[in-house]
Amino acid sequence: MEAENEDYKKEEHRVLTTILVFASVAIASLFVTFSYYCYLRYKLSKRFNTHKKGINNEEKTSKLVNIQVKTEKGLQIFTFKQLHSATGGFAKSNVIGHGAFGLVYRGVLQNGKKIAVKLMDQAGKQGEDEFTAEVELLGRLCSPYLLSLIGYSSESNHKLLVYEFMANGGLQEHLYPISGNKTVSSDLNWETRLRIALEAAKGLEYLHEHISPPIIHRDFKSSNILLDKNFHAKVSDFGLAKLGSEKAGGHVSTRVLGTQGYVAPEYALTGHLTTKSDVYSYGVVLLELLTGRVPVDMKRPAGEGVLVSWALPQLTDRDKVVEIMDPALEGQYSMKEVIQVAAIAAMCVQPEADYRPLMADVVQSLVPLVKLHRSSKPGSCPSFQATQSPKA
Repeated sequence: MEAENEDYKKEEHRVLTTILVFASVAIASLFVTFSYYCYLRYKLSKRFNTHKKGINNEEKTSKLVNIQVKTEKGLQIFTFKQLHSATGGFAKSNVIGHGAFGLVYRGVLQNGKKIAVKLMDQAGKQGEDEFTAEVELLGRLCSPYLLSLIGYSSESNHKLLVYEFMANGGLQEHLYPISGNKTVSSDLNWETRLRIALEAAKGLEYLHEHISPPIIHRDFKSSNILLDKNFHAKVSDFGLAKLGSEKAGGHVSTRVLGTQGYVAPEYALTGHLTTKSDVYSYGVVLLELLTGRVPVDMKRPAGEGVLVSWALPQLTDRDKVVEIMDPALEGQYSMKEVIQVAAIAAMCVQPEADYRPLMADVVQSLVPLVKLHRSSKPGSCPSFQATQSPKA
């Protein structure tokens, strides 16, 4: 009996030992497997990060290649030293404008050519985006109604854009001259205002109709319409420009940016941006040309502070439309012309975007009202044609 118990204990001990051995092997296998899994994950993660960096480097290289291509098409790359010298060391006396992301200076290159230089503020990513947007867009676009980008400079923390010089500055300066400023004439007669309205409309028409996908300016206003020595107009400042939807009637959703008084109501409320947003802004500028009033002036009597709200009910009333006209224009226009231009402005600032016209329709409506002289037409590009805009 004792012998049987002894055999049973030996067998139990052997089974237990076997179980422990198998358990140890199983645990060791699991540990090895887990270690190998961690090793593989580490290698894959490292490879993914390397691949991602490669993609980012390719994107950066692509941007540099694009800029280099545009340089070959005519954009010049300046050194900071060249532009520092051209602007007299960025002297205060040479400041001719204040942009959202920097000051604009008058300058003269060594060959005697006059230029305008925008020195970008250190405004972080948004300033960087504006610089890239202007180089990308203006380096490819070509229209006699858009301000030409001559070149740029990008050295360390200094980013500068170099434009053609527009002798008469911004439209805003002439509509609302600062008292005591003898360098700006406020003598914008009716014919000049009509021509400015048409040329600015042609600039937007080019962006909306001749580019695919269309380009939405997003900050169209009187200060961004520049005038040359003969008061011909060009649209400027594309730092906030956005590629629109390729679908008819489509929109792009984006952060609401722009200037108070010019922003379309549906864009301000929803962030939905379309070419009709620019049409609204254009309508506000047209009202400025008609009335000589700023878009928002809360110092005016009750009900007159917001230009669109005040003017819109009167634009389609033949008797009242004359009452909102700029007094400086008295005796220069015919009632027929005023009624036609007022009707265009009224359509452009409609609260519902769908009721606003296309810029091509605005141009066609203004052409008969404007007497253009061949001898003083704005310059043209070597090859003015429909252009594919850069892909964002």
